[in-house]
Amino acid sequence: MTAPVIPPSPSREEYARDYAAALAANGDESIFARPEPISLFIEWLADAGAHEVNDSNAMTLSTVDADGLPDARIVLLKDVDQRGFTFYSNRESAKGLELAARPVAALTFHWKSLRRQVRVRGAVEPVTVEEADAYFASRARESRIGAWASDQSRVLDARETLEAAVARETARFDGHEVDRPERWTGWRVMPQSVEFWRDRPFRLHDRLRFLRAGDGWASERLWP
Repeated sequence: MTAPVIPPSPSREEYARDYAAALAANGDESIFARPEPISLFIEWLADAGAHEVNDSNAMTLSTVDADGLPDARIVLLKDVDQRGFTFYSNRESAKGLELAARPVAALTFHWKSLRRQVRVRGAVEPVTVEEADAYFASRARESRIGAWASDQSRVLDARETLEAAVARETARFDGHEVDRPERWTGWRVMPQSVEFWRDRPFRLHDRLRFLRAGDGWASERLWP
């Protein structure tokens, strides 16, 4: 089997070539004067939405399983405000069971087009029934039917079994609204720390970390 081609570290000439682009995207020093992280994150998310090819709201959700091992997967951010970062899934999935046992999580956003990253860590709380209902109702009908059909994270013997389950639920809801299954819900990561990372030449990156301090935030710069 042929080994994968892993790009080498950039040369000095390559760093020099990319310097102007990196400076244009990440040369603004004003972020280090910000009093709190959420508004800055929302600005960065808007920038990502204008530059990423797709799924600018994609994030790695990291949890801890029953054996204390970290577990990670990509999910989509569906809301962000001063309370925290919200996503939705099946509470009976691997992530749902892990969050029920240990309600803490880490999030990682990586926007390759902007050469930026954001890391979030904190406790997790379930969203309200009203929030879960409202978001579920906004989904495409086929996605809502899929939520009923899928035993998420369970072993699936064949694709045909999933397709049969979708057909069964499609028929069951024919002519009716597809309401939210009780097992489908959302969670909010309430940040205790939020770190902003941006690319700079020669790996001398900028890192800014916000830490929860009572009802406000403290900030500090980190060595790259």
